[in-house]
Amino acid sequence: MNHPDQSGAGHPGFDRHMLEALVCPVTHATLSYDAARQELVSKAAGLAFPIRAGIPIMLVGEARQIKAD
Repeated sequence: MNHPDQSGAGHPGFDRHMLEALVCPVTHATLSYDAARQELVSKAAGLAFPIRAGIPIMLVGEARQIKAD
């Protein structure tokens, strides 16, 4: 049974509402969503966590290092 708000319609990858509940596992800072790269970005830690099949991979070993602005 699919509920309209959980069906994934209009959200091919990541449920953006989940972003409100997630924080960086290193700094506990808020994350930003990069839709083009399908990543959650922690500017505080300089890391980008991948989203695979709609699931954020919040492991430091899987994160990509990003340059500071």
